[in-house]
Amino acid sequence: MWFVRLCGFAVVGLVVCLACTPVKADVVVVVATSNPVKALARNQVADIFLGKTSRFPSGGPAVPIDQTESSATRDEFYSTFTGKSASQLKAHWSKIIFTGRGQPPQAVSNSAEVKKRIAENPDSIGYIEANEVDGSVRALPLEPQ
Repeated sequence: MWFVRLCGFAVVGLVVCLACTPVKADVVVVVATSNPVKALARNQVADIFLGKTSRFPSGGPAVPIDQTESSATRDEFYSTFTGKSASQLKAHWSKIIFTGRGQPPQAVSNSAEVKKRIAENPDSIGYIEANEVDGSVRALPLEPQ
C-alpha cells in the first residue's frame, strides 16, 4: 500500500515539475518587408546586435532593435545567436560603453514594439517570437555558417 502511495506522489510531482518547466519561445530575426537582405548567418546577426558592425553584409545600414532585459524573448535570442547569458551580455556592453566604442541597441518592451520600430525604419533588424510574424515584417532565414 505504501508503495502505491509513493508512486502516486512521484507521478504528481513529475506532472507539477513538467507544468512549471518554461517553454522555449521560437525566436526569429525580422526585418521590414522592403529590406533587401534575404538571409543572414547567425554570426552576422550576433555581430549586429553586439555592436561589432553597423552594416548588413550588402553594405546597407543595420539598426538593431533590442527587447528589454526582463524579456524571455531577449534571453532566448541572445542565448541562441550569441551564446551569451544575460550577465555576460551586460558585461559585454559595460566594456564597450566604458571604452567609448559604442552603445547597446535601443530596447523596446515587446514584439509589437519591435514590429512598429521596424515599420518606421526599413534599415532596422529585430527579433520576435515566431508566432508574432505578420505582414508588417519578414522573418530572415538563417544561412549556414
